[in-house]
Amino acid sequence: MSNVLAIAHKELKGYFASPIAYVVIGLYAIMFGYFFYALLLYFDRQSMQMAGLGGAQPVNVNEGLIRPVFLNTTVIFLFILPMVTMRTYSEEKRSGTIELLLTAPLTDFQIIAGKFLGAMGLYAAMLAVTIPHIAALFWLGNPEWIPIVVTYLGLLLMGGCFISVGLFISSLTKNQIVAVMATFTVFLMLWVINWIASFMGPRAQDVLNYLSITDHLDDFTRGVIDTKHLVYYISFISFGLYLTMRSVDTERWRG
Repeated sequence: MSNVLAIAHKELKGYFASPIAYVVIGLYAIMFGYFFYALLLYFDRQSMQMAGLGGAQPVNVNEGLIRPVFLNTTVIFLFILPMVTMRTYSEEKRSGTIELLLTAPLTDFQIIAGKFLGAMGLYAAMLAVTIPHIAALFWLGNPEWIPIVVTYLGLLLMGGCFISVGLFISSLTKNQIVAVMATFTVFLMLWVINWIASFMGPRAQDVLNYLSITDHLDDFTRGVIDTKHLVYYISFISFGLYLTMRSVDTERWRG
């Protein structure tokens, strides 16, 4: 475990030693702030209209604001997370340090797990910039905290799926631009697969909808933890890391 944590620390330090971490966190902070402000104005107008109706039930801040903000801002991950994973292996191959890494007294699992945790650490830091916005809602109102915590859990799991795929793609090339473009393409396919399902038959539609990475997030944003979604995300992450392990193992044998 100490080897995994050492690699994760090295990866995380590498992110903040370069502009990547600051660009990723800065872009997400700006875009999340924009979506939050725009939806807050809409929520405020909607609340005022409801209040003008007299006995109408007030708008729920979780359903009317927090949930739409997080669902809308997940599209930003399509553009940002490829920047997080592009250097994990591609940079090692380009600089020639991959040979040192593969000949070190480390297992493939330790290397992959360390890189995965390092990327997840940066992703968690990116999500952390949203906490002040949510905290302001607790200061101004009275939202439910359990759906918010469950939403963050869902976002972490969904991000883990994207990162596991990004690690695999990065392990296939030494060119970071190729890694970014290929990762974005795969992310986009996972994003729109449920759109494709609408043109298929009932059975194919069910399969494609289940494979949609975004559909499984919906219940999390409602504060519902369904084992079906947990199994999907954990299986997806495990499969992505398994493919990365096989790719790294092939690289070791070639070396």
